[in-house]
Amino acid sequence: MERIPLEVQNLYTELLDRLSTIDAHRSIGHVPGAFLKKMIKDETYYYFQYSDPGGIKRQLYIGRKDSSLDKVVKSYREARAVLEEDLDGVQRLCALLRAGGALLTDSASARVLRALSDGGFFRLDGVLVGTHAFLVLGNILGVRWGGGSIRTQDIDIAAEPSLSIAFPGPGSDIPGVLDALQMGFLPVPQLAPRNPSTSFVVRGKGLRLDLLTPLRGRRVQKPIFIPRLKAAAQALPFLDFLTTRPVRGALVDGGGVLVNVPDPARFAIHKLIVSGERGAGMHTRREKDLNQAAQVFSVLLEDRPGDVMITWREIQSRGKGWVKRVQNGVSALRRVDPLIGEKLGAYLMAGS
Repeated sequence: MERIPLEVQNLYTELLDRLSTIDAHRSIGHVPGAFLKKMIKDETYYYFQYSDPGGIKRQLYIGRKDSSLDKVVKSYREARAVLEEDLDGVQRLCALLRAGGALLTDSASARVLRALSDGGFFRLDGVLVGTHAFLVLGNILGVRWGGGSIRTQDIDIAAEPSLSIAFPGPGSDIPGVLDALQMGFLPVPQLAPRNPSTSFVVRGKGLRLDLLTPLRGRRVQKPIFIPRLKAAAQALPFLDFLTTRPVRGALVDGGGVLVNVPDPARFAIHKLIVSGERGAGMHTRREKDLNQAAQVFSVLLEDRPGDVMITWREIQSRGKGWVKRVQNGVSALRRVDPLIGEKLGAYLMAGS
């Protein structure tokens, strides 16, 4: 692990601010495409031409040309001009960040996550988890992660089965978004044929998307269907802890993608917990969990120890079972990184 230069950290903060501002001021100009006029039997009609995520051009009938539609077209073009100027600034920032050594997301994964973002997944409280979230957290914390813990094309996203508040507008059609990308995504069959798929994979490419959701109450074997996403998710224990109060982050690719990622302290402690839940046949994944936890804790204990303590207090409030799992994770961490393991253990002991 090494520090990203301060000027590059400032560029990342600027990128995140710019993307957040663009998202907060979404308007008609955010719909990519253009209005076209067509003459049909001496009458002029408006159509809207756009490209879906797969690049296929489509035209949508709007209506007969009149003064009210003229105003809509004018507003769209004005808003689009402002947006394009903002997006040019985002492109410039991403180029500077790449040159400055920020952590980058591979192009295929970034394309999928951009499509999910454009489809509303993150506005519907979706959270990016797993190694791609680890990459984003590195940029948020201002560090470059070391080792082989950041190379993957497995995209893990999480969502609650239902929203706590009503959300206006349509949901995010995940299977439709993936199909429109025309990257060859196919649903992965479940062991029980009647169960819907929770994963999509591109054969021969190593690119995979897994949809997860928190497991509450008794353990369930069947996937949980999430209506607003038109897809099913695998229910996992402890995931609610990870996805509570996520933070905003940005993928650094050609155009930047605004996403939700777990709070860094929650991410690291969750890695300790799940590392102990993995079976004997998942040694590699357990080592990866511990390696990522060690690197995040190495930054937090130096820069943001209060975040660790606040999260530890919540673990304690959840009961002895949670406390024991974290303590077991700290013991395992001492083997992977003795210095961080000892430092974390002593810090948590002081807060007990």
